[in-house]
Amino acid sequence: MKVKIWSDVRCPFCYIGKKKFEAALAKFPQEEQVEIEWKSYQLDPHLKTDPKQSTLEYFMQTKGVSEDQARQMFEGATKMAAEVGLNFNLETSVTANSFMAHRLIQLAKSKGLGNEIEEALFKAHFEEAKNIDDAEVLQEVATSIGMDAHEVKTTLEADDFAYEVKQDEMEARNIGVRGVPFFVFDDKYAVSGAQPSEAFLQTLEKAWEESKPKKAELNISGGDSCTPDGNCD
Repeated sequence: MKVKIWSDVRCPFCYIGKKKFEAALAKFPQEEQVEIEWKSYQLDPHLKTDPKQSTLEYFMQTKGVSEDQARQMFEGATKMAAEVGLNFNLETSVTANSFMAHRLIQLAKSKGLGNEIEEALFKAHFEEAKNIDDAEVLQEVATSIGMDAHEVKTTLEADDFAYEVKQDEMEARNIGVRGVPFFVFDDKYAVSGAQPSEAFLQTLEKAWEESKPKKAELNISGGDSCTPDGNCD
């Protein structure tokens, strides 16, 4: 069974949703038979990286809310994160475009390290306040999960994997994705947002049950016949 996950490493609910999905997956008896594919989705493609501007300031400007309102919203997300074992540092996280990070994700996916790079990038952005649009930071994050430093550097200096990022986003548009996280189970069922773990588990079970081949039921109409013991009616 395959689960596709559209996500942006700038999205706090994507990190929270990842943890809730993983909690459900740990309870799923067929966990080892579930293939996970991370998909790119940029929430703000036109965002200009500004390491001097905190995410709190950016949020106030773009949402048109006061500092108190912004802090309340951040506190709510931080509390949700804490419930799944995450230590968010939203106010000091760096305002950064995520396109280069998505290109790195695509490279990592080609090495079978999609889940590892997602986790490392989420942690770098939300807990360590690192600039995910900085090539040196991304190289450091990548090598921490075992990727080759030279290959990462060469990839980020070129335009490699930009096409793959755009393809993921086009696929998302084609199936009607309007926000992330967005989870698709075997191309049959979808869960939008950081739902409770129970919702993910129920969808895993339903998709798994329907993925198993079913024996065809015979509709038998009666007529004259002979049985194995030689009786003919």
